[in-house]
Amino acid sequence: MDVTQQKLAEKLTILTDRGVGLLTRLYNIKKACGDTKSKPGFLSEKSLESSLKHIVKRFPNIDIKQVQNIGGYRAEISKTLNLYYFTFVDLLDFKDHVSELLTIMDACQVELDITLNFDLTKGYLDLVVTYATLMILLSRVEDRKAVLGLFHVAQEMANPNQGSGDTSFPRLGQMILEYDPPLKKLSEEFGPHSRLLVKALVSLQNIYPRRNLEADTLRKKQMLSLTAQPSYLLIPARTDTTPCEYLSLDAMERWIIFGFVLCHQALNNPQLSADDMWLSALKSSWVVTLFRDEVLYIHSYVNTFFDGIKGYGKRISEVKDACTYAVQNAALMHRERRKFFRTALKEMALVMTDQPGLLGPKALYVFMGLCYARDEVVWLLRHHDNPPQHKGKGKATEDLVDRQLPELLFHMEELRALVRKYSQVIQRYYVQYLSCYDGPALGQLLGNFAKFENESMILAAMYNIISTLSIKQVEENEIFDFRGIRLDWYRLQASLSHSLGRFQGLSYLMNTTMFHLKLVDFQDELLLETSDLSLLCFYNKIFEEQFHMCLEFPAQNRYIVAFPLICSHFQHCTHEMCPEERHHIRERSLSVVNIFLDEMAKEAKNIITTICDEQCTLSDKLLPKHCAALIAHHLHRKKVKDKYKKPLPEINRPGVESFRKTREDLTTMDKLHMALTELCYAINYCPSISVWEYTFAPKEYLHQHLESRFARALVGMVMYNQETNEIAKPSELLASVRAYMNVLQTVENYVHLDMTRVFNNVLLQQTQQLDSHGEKTVAVLYTQWYAEVLLRRVSAGNICFSGNQRAFVSLNAEGATPFSAEEYSDIMELRALAELIGPYGMKHLNETLMWQIAGQVQELKKMVASNKDVLMNLRTNFDKPDLMKELYRKLQHVENVLQRMTIIGMILRFRQLTQEALHDALIDRIPFLLSSILDFHEHAPNGESANVAEMASAAGIPLKVDPTLVYALRNQKNETGEDEYMLACLLMVFVAVSIPRLAKSDGSVYRASLEGHSNNIHCLASAVNAIFGALFTIWGQGDIEDRLKEFLALASSSLLRLGQETDKDTVKNRESVYLLLDMIVQESPFLTMDLLESCFPYALIRNAFHAVYKQENSHVP
Repeated sequence: MDVTQQKLAEKLTILTDRGVGLLTRLYNIKKACGDTKSKPGFLSEKSLESSLKHIVKRFPNIDIKQVQNIGGYRAEISKTLNLYYFTFVDLLDFKDHVSELLTIMDACQVELDITLNFDLTKGYLDLVVTYATLMILLSRVEDRKAVLGLFHVAQEMANPNQGSGDTSFPRLGQMILEYDPPLKKLSEEFGPHSRLLVKALVSLQNIYPRRNLEADTLRKKQMLSLTAQPSYLLIPARTDTTPCEYLSLDAMERWIIFGFVLCHQALNNPQLSADDMWLSALKSSWVVTLFRDEVLYIHSYVNTFFDGIKGYGKRISEVKDACTYAVQNAALMHRERRKFFRTALKEMALVMTDQPGLLGPKALYVFMGLCYARDEVVWLLRHHDNPPQHKGKGKATEDLVDRQLPELLFHMEELRALVRKYSQVIQRYYVQYLSCYDGPALGQLLGNFAKFENESMILAAMYNIISTLSIKQVEENEIFDFRGIRLDWYRLQASLSHSLGRFQGLSYLMNTTMFHLKLVDFQDELLLETSDLSLLCFYNKIFEEQFHMCLEFPAQNRYIVAFPLICSHFQHCTHEMCPEERHHIRERSLSVVNIFLDEMAKEAKNIITTICDEQCTLSDKLLPKHCAALIAHHLHRKKVKDKYKKPLPEINRPGVESFRKTREDLTTMDKLHMALTELCYAINYCPSISVWEYTFAPKEYLHQHLESRFARALVGMVMYNQETNEIAKPSELLASVRAYMNVLQTVENYVHLDMTRVFNNVLLQQTQQLDSHGEKTVAVLYTQWYAEVLLRRVSAGNICFSGNQRAFVSLNAEGATPFSAEEYSDIMELRALAELIGPYGMKHLNETLMWQIAGQVQELKKMVASNKDVLMNLRTNFDKPDLMKELYRKLQHVENVLQRMTIIGMILRFRQLTQEALHDALIDRIPFLLSSILDFHEHAPNGESANVAEMASAAGIPLKVDPTLVYALRNQKNETGEDEYMLACLLMVFVAVSIPRLAKSDGSVYRASLEGHSNNIHCLASAVNAIFGALFTIWGQGDIEDRLKEFLALASSSLLRLGQETDKDTVKNRESVYLLLDMIVQESPFLTMDLLESCFPYALIRNAFHAVYKQENSHVP
């Protein structure tokens, strides 16, 4: 039989890939049947229980007449089990093709040697093991008989006239029975093929032992060390068995274990030395991978098979000894190996990062290191999830918990990233290497193949392609594709296999050349072959446990980014023969990477929050209020002279926490900063992670968490308690916010994060009424507190607006709960408030105040309407004192009007303070923009346009008429039905004639030290000017000055009449009320002192000032 006509290379490639596809499908069937949630419902149906028992018992010779109640489920069975059934049919077909190919290879007398015809031997061993694992996995599928039998019965019922269902069913049934248990049948089946299989396995005897070394031996040999021999640093790494160097140890052990079980007679041949290799593989593990997370407790499984073979008692005891050895020693051995590879890969990554050019000559080392590390990770996953069935004396369980695993995973990802980053460096190196060394070397060997016409032509074609390679192709980003050359070499291995021993030089050269070609066009596939960790997708429990363990272990925090990076591997574990699982694996990958990145960011956020809280506490200690204790302590120490008296303990001053005797004693803050540095290194390690078609940015997760946390912290630091009406002072909050921001700003030192963006987003949101999450903001809380708590307390009494202190000052009565209004309303506090809530927040505060004023004005209008006739007479008869006196007595709600106007005045005074504070803050923050606004305001064409006035008001610039107040009053509904202009005029009259009533009040005393009246009637000045200015702007005819002159005349007349009163109660605070008239004129943009002099003698005001100052001084002790 001519081997060249059998297409062995193509068949091995296709069948192996198809075998993996069938394993994928069979794996999913097993998982589905083993899970009650995904298991077909009818398999658990009680009405079908007897039928299912009959099918399983009589399988495959099922008597349809004995099967009942199937009819109602027939369509569902056919639809659901169709894929399952034809997967088994495909398996039967695969079995036939494998059997045929193995027979052909035996007939062609193919010779296999992993060191010579690597691809052919590897393809053969992969196919054999894939076939064996398929049959073993088949025997472990629950309900396989029920599935096949039910589908067969359903098909027969659907087509009763077309024979007995599917023609494949009898053979399928026979296969199910024969391979239960599978090893016996498989051993019989491979009897004729044992010569070739044993030959292939024995060729591993020089490769496997030198790979299966203990950590101490690896250290002595200085494996993977680039710096062990500095003089050889630039010399390319190469061996005669290059592909074997990065061959998976896990794959080799599976070949050896399964291969020698299938042809176990070879173990009895001392000349083959197979026994030592087989036992060595058995001692390395107690479980062997079947597929993904499906494993086999190999020792008990093999012994069950050997139990049925005569004379194998000694062999069984050897397997048991190997199992005991594995349980006691394997975990420790692999732990030490992982420890060695961590160090080796770290060193390699450091050297390669510093000198990327070494990726050229030392590329083999990189792929060897990745392969070795991957084998150890896979071993740990498999054994951690499947502990020993019989625990030995060793500490196997402890050795299976590896807290340093993230470091190994990270260095693997680091090397992968370096290969991808410097792929062109590797390409340039090996393009030159191929054209200048491999090509000429192949050319020298061509003469030896003159007798082999076909082989000579193929080799010549390879030589031509390799020799013509140039760096220019790399520089022009030409896409290389050498798959054809690799397939030709695969074919040559098959055709020359019977005489390959004569051409060892060619084999060594071509195997190395194929590796070099892969480094030019197949780098991603090489990385996939040597470092794919998609298996972690199926070990999700240990994957997540390792992640959380790493998160809790600060020393490993910097390596935690390996976990989300590994999620990008998961898409490689899918197979085109099982497309239905792609969606599940995709969703799993995206979910896991999202959870990991979110938890990393959350942990970093928690650390930053802890640091921020500590810094806020330290910042709080620097506030002036805390110096009182130090002053008191100092004074007490001066007074205490008695040496026998015990002195007070020293008070720790702020800053004492910075003193330390040694750096070795780490404080909590030191540990937090160290943990933050490590975690931020991981977050900042790569800008993005691609998983399937999605791209994840780790830094964005941190950005979102910091933004959310900063927003919550800001609102939390306000400390607003609605029950007790307590709130933080704006200045203290501002100090805490600045401390918080200072810490957040330092995060930029660890992560390339735009913290200014965080500040802008959060602080801007806090100036609005609701943030992006619909929560209350700092602006709303302070607006609510100032409008509903502070101003209500002011209107309730015992709080006075002080003109010289520019704040509301508490006049606490004895026994009352102390409340210092000045601590919340002085200029420093309001400037801090303006800094915190900005122009938007201050505008919202002002609008709230204006709506409160509008509500008071509405009530005033109602009272004016009820006194309309009296007020109209008062307006027209102000020059008739007796009639005025008589009419005044008829007025109702006088006290109410004055009280409401006083409240309006207090609100306006507070607004004036907030506007001044805002203006001061804007001068510091935006001086140039503010100067432009002032320019607009001063030079606006046609007077003050509405837009310019609104802009100036928003910047805290004082205006003649407040546009916010105008807007609030204009939007009021007219509830009285009267003419608005007339109501405004009559309200003016009402207030003017009511002013003398204030002299009767005990609280109308003017306090010169505060520049204000105790009952805040001095705020009437602001109320009169603002309210009437706004009302006559809205409803007037441009006669604001005339109307205010009228008000001044009425008020002056009323106060002059007060001078003629003889009743002491009526005039007891007359001088204090006289001053109110002066205040109204002083604050009015429309009235002048000359006008006041014409209405009211200024001598009375001067005497009034003298009297009130004298009265206050007389009470001073």
